[in-house]
Amino acid sequence: QAQVAESGGGSVQAGGSLRLSCVVSGRAGTTYAMGWFRQATENERDFVAFINWSGDTTYYADSVRGRFTISRDNAKNTAYLQMNSLKPEDTAVYYCAARRSYISALPILEASYDYWGQGTQVTVSS
Repeated sequence: QAQVAESGGGSVQAGGSLRLSCVVSGRAGTTYAMGWFRQATENERDFVAFINWSGDTTYYADSVRGRFTISRDNAKNTAYLQMNSLKPEDTAVYYCAARRSYISALPILEASYDYWGQGTQVTVSS
C-alpha cells in the first residue's frame, strides 16, 4: 500500500503560476511513476501530465503542453507540477496518482494508477 498527498493549490489570476506538490509514501524499495489529473465541476477527470520513476520520460495533455512542467525528486518522494500562464479553463481539482513503475499502460489511463490523493483545488480567475 502507498499513500499519496497533494498540496499547493489555491487561487490565482489568469497568467499567474502555481506549483503543486505530491508526496508518495509506500513500501520501501517500491518505485512509482506519477501522474496528474484534473476534474472540473461535473466533468470527467482528465489526464494532465505523467513522469516515470527515473524522470527521463514525461507526457503532457495537449491543453497544458508548453505551460506545465512535471518533475520529481526521488530523494524526497515528491513529484511536482509547475503550472505557468494559467488560464480560467485550468480551474479544477487536481489529483496526483501513483502507479508501480513496471506498469506499462498508457499514462492517460486512470485505471492504470494504484493510488490517488484527495485532490487540491486550483482556481484561475480572469
